[in-house]
Amino acid sequence: MAKAVLVRLRPTGPWRIGPDSGDRDRVDRIYHSDALYAALCGAMFRLGEGEAWLDATARASSAAAAVTLSSCFPFHASTLFVVPPQNVWPPPPSSKVRWKGARFVPLGVVETLLAGKPMNEDAFTIDGPSECLVPVSAQVTPFRAAVRSRAAVDRAGESVAPHSSACLEFAPGAGLWFVAAFADDDAHARWRAPLEGALRLLADSGFGGERSLGWGRAEMPEIADGELPGLLVKSREGSDMPAEAPAYWLLSLFHPGESEAVDWTRGQYSLTTRGGRVESGAGWGRAKKPTRMVAEGSVLVASSEPRGAAPDVAPDEFPHPVYRSGFALCLPIPWRPAP
Repeated sequence: MAKAVLVRLRPTGPWRIGPDSGDRDRVDRIYHSDALYAALCGAMFRLGEGEAWLDATARASSAAAAVTLSSCFPFHASTLFVVPPQNVWPPPPSSKVRWKGARFVPLGVVETLLAGKPMNEDAFTIDGPSECLVPVSAQVTPFRAAVRSRAAVDRAGESVAPHSSACLEFAPGAGLWFVAAFADDDAHARWRAPLEGALRLLADSGFGGERSLGWGRAEMPEIADGELPGLLVKSREGSDMPAEAPAYWLLSLFHPGESEAVDWTRGQYSLTTRGGRVESGAGWGRAKKPTRMVAEGSVLVASSEPRGAAPDVAPDEFPHPVYRSGFALCLPIPWRPAP
């Protein structure tokens, strides 16, 4: 089992998570692992740890990355929502709940599905604004997408340029969570404290877009230490899930390395194309090269745990590399083909 930390971020205002399309009137509902890694890289450089961080992660070609990140998913109160494994979701059709309308489900629901038990259709409903599967007994909207309008006025007051941006607005007690896993005890000892420092810096300065407006900020991160997979998923008997399994449930984006032992003829997975822009004094705002990646919730069949890679996505003739994190943070689960 790998040492890990579970981090909860409680937003103090709107967050802008740009969609792959780049449309300003749309917003993504997941803060993806590659964007989280990029934000941490910027914070590490501001803290004087940037080069060491890259050596331990993106440039660690001969070994696993010292720190692997999941994507950020929503939570409300004590309930952690997640993108469920594609081979067990959605359940068989129900006359009461349109299961496939839920993008996020509680971790407890995943445990039920992996145990092969049926869903109680009377116990859950789907919250439309957030696409979360929530209990009927405590219907909540953890977050909702909104569009906020503003106007730029020139100094003479003669020209006005209205514009708008979509954002996520979080309910009280709600926010985003993610997991950071350490490769071994040495990696935990070296990077646990710098990681917390970088997260505290980002909570003050902001994650995502429109940070100049104060968006993307959060309270001080809540960090819980533990080990994977028990930090997230346990069996109904209370014991940790088995350490070895023929399939792996992705909680992050994944870019395969050259020697990955993935059986691409099996599994249940989906792909996404990631873009984005560079934040560097050498060329601020230039477009990164697009990267095809395996999406969160995918289930890969492999003879060993997928590791992933961090390709250089810098624009042509850019003065330095720009890495996109494709390291896999995944949990072993029993493989059962989707019905």
